[in-house]
Amino acid sequence: MVVFKKYFFLFLSLFALACTQKGGVRVMPIDDFFKSQNRIGYRVSPDARNLSYLKLEGKNQNLYVEDIETGKGKKITQLKEKSIIFYFWVSKDELIYYKETDPALRLSDIFIINKDGKNERQLTNNEKSRIKVLDDQLMDDKYLLVSSNKRDSTVFDVYRLNVRNGEMQMAAKNPGNITDWTTDSEGKLRLATSSDGVNETLLYRESENDAFKPIVTNNFKNTLRPIAFAKNKLNVIYAISNVNRDKGALVELDCKTGKEIKVLFGDETINITDAQYSRRKQKMSFVVYETWKKEKHYLDDSVKLIYNNLDKLLPKTETRIIDRDKAETVFIVRTFTDRNPGSYYLYFSETGKIRKLSDFNSAINEDEMCEMKPVSYVSRDGMKIEGYLTLPLKMKAENLPVVVLPHDGPVARDIWGYNPEVQFLANRGYAVFQVNYRGSTGYGKAFMAAGFKEWGCKIQHDINDGVKWLISKKIADPKRIGIYGTGFGGYIALNGLYSENKTYACGASNSAVINLFTYLKSIPPFLKPKLQMYYEVIGNPLTDVDKMRQSSPLFQVDRIEKPLFIAQNTKDPNINAGETIQFVKNLQKRNISVTYLENDGDPFYSKNDEGRQKLYTALESFLEVNLKKK
Repeated sequence: MVVFKKYFFLFLSLFALACTQKGGVRVMPIDDFFKSQNRIGYRVSPDARNLSYLKLEGKNQNLYVEDIETGKGKKITQLKEKSIIFYFWVSKDELIYYKETDPALRLSDIFIINKDGKNERQLTNNEKSRIKVLDDQLMDDKYLLVSSNKRDSTVFDVYRLNVRNGEMQMAAKNPGNITDWTTDSEGKLRLATSSDGVNETLLYRESENDAFKPIVTNNFKNTLRPIAFAKNKLNVIYAISNVNRDKGALVELDCKTGKEIKVLFGDETINITDAQYSRRKQKMSFVVYETWKKEKHYLDDSVKLIYNNLDKLLPKTETRIIDRDKAETVFIVRTFTDRNPGSYYLYFSETGKIRKLSDFNSAINEDEMCEMKPVSYVSRDGMKIEGYLTLPLKMKAENLPVVVLPHDGPVARDIWGYNPEVQFLANRGYAVFQVNYRGSTGYGKAFMAAGFKEWGCKIQHDINDGVKWLISKKIADPKRIGIYGTGFGGYIALNGLYSENKTYACGASNSAVINLFTYLKSIPPFLKPKLQMYYEVIGNPLTDVDKMRQSSPLFQVDRIEKPLFIAQNTKDPNINAGETIQFVKNLQKRNISVTYLENDGDPFYSKNDEGRQKLYTALESFLEVNLKKK
């Protein structure tokens, strides 16, 4: 009888546990949401015979090359840590990679290596300058066009980099105001963009022997972004433009006159943000526009057929082609949804077959993730604001604790897709509210400009009005609303604690800007030509002093009353660590509860597993005490 009772109670315990697991939600380990992928950065060689990728082995990440037909792979680099930040095939037998030398300043050196791991050479030694490849086409089997600010830290010149001996020869000297350089389909330098701080001018030349001549000038609020030169149309380029319109469109532009010839695709209800050009076919493939998610309008039926086939092979998921061979027959495809970070595949268009390469994050089970739904409301001054709401699983949309998650930027936006921070917070029982406040991209020129000089003002109103909307819908518990963000999002979070400060029960920031004056001083030398533009967007430190002080959390300590979580990287060049520490001390003198977390390692948490775990563990505890259980 004793034995029976023992097993009977064991059975009851197991049954109760099973019911709890069925009715509840598994609390996932923090690292599962942000887990470093074992294989990333897939690329296919120009001849479609080899596949390359970065493979993680402990804390080290190295470059591998695999024969597509046999599946046999080989490690071709022997590097420590995750120091390769970018790479590409420069020929069918060689690869170029960037090795990071200073994470905080984002400096790197360029190396070249054979696909079999032999003949590895360092091509540049930048020390304190930045360098980037302008065009991945190898000319005369030895030259790459690169831009570098090694001559003058304030500007980028263009050089011909000889990949055989590492020699760099000046190809175009920057007169001091060029902010961008553009090549044609043959890799020749044909376009440049200059800036006087507020206005941008597109410059053009017919050949590399000619001088650049200005063809059109626009205020920086306008977008005129070259995509490619048109085939068999002398002096004509394809460009994304919102000049004389609110929304971006794909247009043909005459480089002789600077005049728009025609609109290839445009609509005043949608905003074109990107376009794909086929080098092999020398024609536009499609344009990308953003509504509540990214969508395509096809300009090439053969490309549309490829994506239609992918939709059949990979149903109920978004697909993006991230690389292809020179003949455009073998493609690397990335999939994802809002509840699944997705997978990588090889797609063979000639046979219509597909081969799975790896999962982006194998720890994620989409049945445990939460749906990201688009929402919209009207701000207090009548502007339509859009965003996303993610509700925790198996909980009614009533009286929930809410974390408002403003995006970094400010010239950026939230978009539909898998977001590890969102899913982490939702898994902990919070509704997550993301707002594309005025100033965000993707909604047209007027909407973006409406956010200029509204840091801490109308931008904050947009977010607070969204919170009021959640309360009116009885989704949010008005006593359990917190706000958390990173970078500019962290700045917004800090602002929220003294702007209409009864809205939030607590606030949290990571690498936040706390002083707009210091932020403007931190702008690197090579962005100085655009300094007046920053003044237009943020504020002029000479003429907008009072407004900038009111919008800088550092000077508003006396107005903050709610518990605060502050994380910062002491090596972040955009932040004055001493100011943040003083900010924390001043709050503590007023007996404000402050959790302060300092990190002096890699500023990018995707590369710093230990720092990431520390951050989110501390954030979870902070929110548990100051929000969920309030």
